[in-house]
Amino acid sequence: MKDLVSIADLTAEDIHDLLKSAIELKRKGKRLLEGRILALIFEKPSLRTRVSFDVAMKQLGGDAIYLSPAEVGLGQREPVADVARVLSRYVDGIVARTFAHESVVLLAKYATVPVINGLSDAEHPCQVLSDLLTIYEKKGTLDGLTVGYIGDANNVADSLLLACALLGINFRIASPKGYGPKSKILARAKNILVTDDPREAARGADVVYTDVWTSMGQEAEAERRRAAFSGYQVNAGLLSLAKKDAIFMHPLPAHHGEEIAEGLLDAPQSVVFDQAENRLHMQKAILVRLIG
Repeated sequence: MKDLVSIADLTAEDIHDLLKSAIELKRKGKRLLEGRILALIFEKPSLRTRVSFDVAMKQLGGDAIYLSPAEVGLGQREPVADVARVLSRYVDGIVARTFAHESVVLLAKYATVPVINGLSDAEHPCQVLSDLLTIYEKKGTLDGLTVGYIGDANNVADSLLLACALLGINFRIASPKGYGPKSKILARAKNILVTDDPREAARGADVVYTDVWTSMGQEAEAERRRAAFSGYQVNAGLLSLAKKDAIFMHPLPAHHGEEIAEGLLDAPQSVVFDQAENRLHMQKAILVRLIG
């Protein structure tokens, strides 16, 4: 594969290969990208995505250049196609964190170097591949597991749904009416249960997962979304419906007291900060695969 724009770009074999590579790179660092340069085009702010890619490149022997919205003006100051073709003459790979998924698609179309989706309004494949690494580490397998996702069917949920479908993981998603997965995503999936009852999604699950109710770019909807999702908080009561050894996941940043109860990130079942660390190790595996 040349690019990572969507989880749909991968096969189950690709995902297992990336997991194996990430585990190896986590155990023993290797300078496999000496002299390589990565461009980071970010329209949205970031902690984990920016730092993990930057550190990953440096630990692998390469370097990264951060390009802010003001410097690039993707699709405004300059057409996306031109940005892709210019950067392809300078760098060995591009990570794009954009509002519009179409911007990542266009970058991949016109760039002659690999393009990685660092988050768009449609998907967040790097996050979900890191999540799968965390689940595998905690459970020792991905076979036969059940993931219960509580909340908005956002970009993380869509990527997670597609990944679980590829790997045969049972995926349940509980969202208020009007906030569930889009039909085009469901058409590409299997082993999926869609419900508006968070208890049904959590009951007997191996993994309970949630994310913010209001994503970047949806700030004007915040109050309406708080009202719609008021019964969808993940708390000790909801977690008690999952298996006794279930783990709790959140991609961060978290809104304490909204989608998660206060103190939940520090609960024994929480693996949230292991998730965050694994962004670094999976990013390394993706980079080695695409530009190594």
